[in-house]
Amino acid sequence: MIPSSIKIPVPFDYVFPNGALLLGVDKSIDFDRLREDDNQARDDRGERVWVVKVMDLDPQAGRFGRSTEVKVKIAAPYQPVPPAPGVPGYPPAVGFTEVTVTPYTDGSGCRGERRPHKCRARQGWSVRAGALVDPTELDTPVAATGAV
Repeated sequence: MIPSSIKIPVPFDYVFPNGALLLGVDKSIDFDRLREDDNQARDDRGERVWVVKVMDLDPQAGRFGRSTEVKVKIAAPYQPVPPAPGVPGYPPAVGFTEVTVTPYTDGSGCRGERRPHKCRARQGWSVRAGALVDPTELDTPVAATGAV
């Protein structure tokens, strides 16, 4: 049996084969400490967790009305600083180092108490990374070809 906390290391271009554009960086909220002044979530080592929202540039990502927005969590003592945009006024292309994915079951679409019922649960992936970088700093085909 595979534990639910498994972190599978994958290259950046496996998760974002066509690259990603930065949408924003914000702190991850620990809802158990919501009333405290410092309510930012921490990882198992005590590092602050940051949520980086990116837009997946894969044309297939938005099929069937799905969102192209992906949230990537980064554990770091300070807020990650995004690279400068290539074109002023547009979001910068970004890359991630030390990317890991964790599978989970998204049961939010599962409705009904009758047995059998039509369950719309699906496989979901939680994405974590070590750092936010410029995609030209990565040794991937996306960065090498300039497909971003």
